[in-house]
Amino acid sequence: MDEGQQRTAEILKKIRTLEIKTKGLVQTAFAGDYHSVFKGRGMNFSDVREYQPGDEIRSIDWNVTARFGTAFVKQFTEERELTVMLIVDVSASGNFGSTTQSKRELAAEVACLLAFSAIRNNDKVGLLLFTDQIELFIPPKKGRSHTLRLIREILFFEPQGRGTEPALALDYLNKIVTRRAVVFFISDFQTPDFSQALAVSGRRHDFVAIQIHDEREKVLPNVGIITLEDAETGEQIEINTAERTTRARFSQEAEQQEAELSRTLRKNNIDRIALRTGEEYLPALRAFFKQRERRLAIR
Repeated sequence: MDEGQQRTAEILKKIRTLEIKTKGLVQTAFAGDYHSVFKGRGMNFSDVREYQPGDEIRSIDWNVTARFGTAFVKQFTEERELTVMLIVDVSASGNFGSTTQSKRELAAEVACLLAFSAIRNNDKVGLLLFTDQIELFIPPKKGRSHTLRLIREILFFEPQGRGTEPALALDYLNKIVTRRAVVFFISDFQTPDFSQALAVSGRRHDFVAIQIHDEREKVLPNVGIITLEDAETGEQIEINTAERTTRARFSQEAEQQEAELSRTLRKNNIDRIALRTGEEYLPALRAFFKQRERRLAIR
């Protein structure tokens, strides 16, 4: 087997393994959570019936009313089919991971779980990969083969860019997806300000931010002098982690970035799910869906 065939075999094996794992989660612990908390895109006209006291005047079908000489109202059914958009940050910072799992690997697995949840519920699912440019857009469609293609791209796509420009991805989403969709935006959110584009997307779509982070991005271990490199810019700095003030300053800056992201999301009424490499992600996802379900029941 030559190198190309071997790589193809490895890709197919990894996709199959991930499909089996995520499909099992979808069919057992995750079943029902996903679709119960997202409403359809709108209402479909189904039929007309005679007007009854208490009916909305706005629902009167004037054409039918004129034809039969008595008032008729339109009846609608909720459109349950969803359009799901997975927007995944594939910038260079995603390659970091202090455990056996990188941020990008975790993002890919979560995206795959959501993709299989969508296909199980007969929804359309699309994909947008971005760095500091739009790397790939696959329009929403149904079907297993389509979903497997998305997963292949999520796992193995090799981006051209290294930086992160979420505003660019959101502007593209707002132009290309004109009807309301469920948007899962998966990123480590180590990004420039994107609040303006987020405000537009948050109004147009049912928007959920999934933050992927690694513990070592918030807490430095005491291991002496180390060199840190920004994966996206290549900039390097040398720091002494043995100094308590250095470790404290590092954690403080990480907390400030976290607080700013929280403010931005809260201001735009965006839900967030925080996931960490090396940890089970299903409990956090299920907790989010249960919390959202309770919140919808109260309204």
